Amino acid sequence: MALVIAYAVGAPPEVVLGAGAAVLGLLWLLLLLTAPWNLCFRAHSVLAEIALSREKGLSVAAERDVEAQRIARMMLRVAVAGHVVTAALVLAAGLAAGRVIGYWCAGFFLLSTAFRPAGAYFEQLRRRLGLLLRDVKYPRDDVVELRAQVEHVLAGMRILEDKAEEQYRALAELRRARDALTNTAYQRADAADDRFTALAKQFEQTVDRLTDNEEIITGLKAFLRLLRSGPGGVQGPVCAR
Repeated sequence: MALVIAYAVGAPPEVVLGAGAAVLGLLWLLLLLTAPWNLCFRAHSVLAEIALSREKGLSVAAERDVEAQRIARMMLRVAVAGHVVTAALVLAAGLAAGRVIGYWCAGFFLLSTAFRPAGAYFEQLRRRLGLLLRDVKYPRDDVVELRAQVEHVLAGMRILEDKAEEQYRALAELRRARDALTNTAYQRADAADDRFTALAKQFEQTVDRLTDNEEIITGLKAFLRLLRSGPGGVQGPVCAR
């Protein structure tokens, strides 16, 4: 549209055609520097990823290498051929028009063949340095993080050990309290038996003093023996428990 407007306002046709040719040449150069070279470098990136996957023990079919290499070679040939053919056409047009600028344009198209490989080379160096930095830095960070995690786990273990020791002490106190209560219960049972026996003897003596009837005395003594044998029979299992 700009060229049409320039021609409409009275610009010389040679200038308009020259500007149009320059714009078309730049667009074509942009296409040459992007499409085939991007596919070529992408194929090389795939090959690098395949090699890295195999280093890590992953299984990758050999057909993937063959296909990626084939695409890389084909795109490289297309890119170089595009630059060479374009330079030849520009040179031929310059010779036909008798313009020295055709030589410069042809040389520029030939020189542009090295633009993308040089840029890709420096980009590859930058990525490689980034990978080396990551390999050097991340393991160090991992070690620091691992040490922090280990220290956290050890602190948790010490806390658990302290809690367990407290529980053991509390359990020992409960056992001692249980043993003390058991001993107290046994002592009280023995004391009750002793008091019952003493009361029974005292009752027998009192009965002997109160009456002279032998039958009554014999019956009361039998009743007392029955009472004494009752608590004794009950005490046996209780004491056994």
